[in-house]
Amino acid sequence: MKNNVQWRRRVAFALVAVLVAWGLYQGFRPQPVEVDLGTARRAPLRVSVEQEGRTRVVDRYVVTAPVNGYARRVRLEVGDVIERRATLVELEPLRAEVLDVRRRAEAEAHIAAAGAGVSAAEQRANAAASNANLAQKELERVRVLRRAGHVSAAAEDRAASEAERSAAELRSAQFAVATARHEREAARTALKYAASGGSAEPVAVRAPVSGRVLRIPHKSEGMVAAGQALIEIGDPRALEVEVDVLSADAVRIHPGTRVAFERWGGEGALEGAVRVIEPAGFTKVSALGVEEQRVWVIVAFTSPPALWQRLGDGYRVEASFILWEAADVLQIPASALFRDGKDWAAFAVEQGKAVKRRVEIGQRNGLSAQVVSGIKAGEQVIVHPGDLVREGGSVASR
Repeated sequence: MKNNVQWRRRVAFALVAVLVAWGLYQGFRPQPVEVDLGTARRAPLRVSVEQEGRTRVVDRYVVTAPVNGYARRVRLEVGDVIERRATLVELEPLRAEVLDVRRRAEAEAHIAAAGAGVSAAEQRANAAASNANLAQKELERVRVLRRAGHVSAAAEDRAASEAERSAAELRSAQFAVATARHEREAARTALKYAASGGSAEPVAVRAPVSGRVLRIPHKSEGMVAAGQALIEIGDPRALEVEVDVLSADAVRIHPGTRVAFERWGGEGALEGAVRVIEPAGFTKVSALGVEEQRVWVIVAFTSPPALWQRLGDGYRVEASFILWEAADVLQIPASALFRDGKDWAAFAVEQGKAVKRRVEIGQRNGLSAQVVSGIKAGEQVIVHPGDLVREGGSVASR
């Protein structure tokens, strides 16, 4: 009986010792580090520069007072449609001073200069018309060759783009002709009424082009000075986008770069292409109070006008300048990469262990990076590896 009691005590002590040893082992053995995991996968990748921009009318004309006078109240409203040569505002002339010989000569010289400007604008319009006609004929020839299978679709697209660009240049040149003629008329009016000795006949300020009223700086009746802005007019159906980007990003953008406009208020994304990168930058203070050097980039819409006609002058858009993109790219989260000397590296997970891999990367944006070598599709990598992650250490998904 005594031996049975001693045997039971020994068994109990042995069980307690085993439990204590197991607890100590579990407490002191290395625990897997909890990490966030990402997967190397093949998917589309786009590298872009994103900035806010605003729309503006391509051809804007500010109608100014040709002489000092008393402006009658403007009856037009912003958004009204006006035709070329329509009366915008009437000026009741003040009693004009008699011009001396010098000022009369200056006025006549202004008329001659305005006439020369009209001639130059007409010549540029003729050249633009010739270019537009040639581009249209070239487009027709390319389409015939395309139907016959002798040229690629890209060649047809380039010809169509060139035809659209030439047509836009023709419209701008015609607008410049109308503007130059209006300036010539304004110069003649200045000489006529300044030398009249105070005629009571009102001066009718007319629209140089057809369009819509964009802004009325001087609507109420009152005195105006020569050159003072009265009405701004333009064609809101001809829009472009101006975007100010950092100068460091501007050097990566070139004319013709594709631009996507997302979150502009309508359905889907609009397309555009960079038309001009202005050669001079300017300083702008950011919201954080940091001075930045920025550059204006002008973008022309390439989407059909029917898709963006709801936009107007001065509307906000978000522009993405697409620097590089591909449809099938092996990529991993950019936050999985870290520097290992001069090379890039990432921790892959093999059988629950962290294995450091040297990785050669290609293109990358803020979220993903293209993998050239070092990681295979389907492998898991550690995202945001911390100081606890070691080569060969156990890891577990968080």
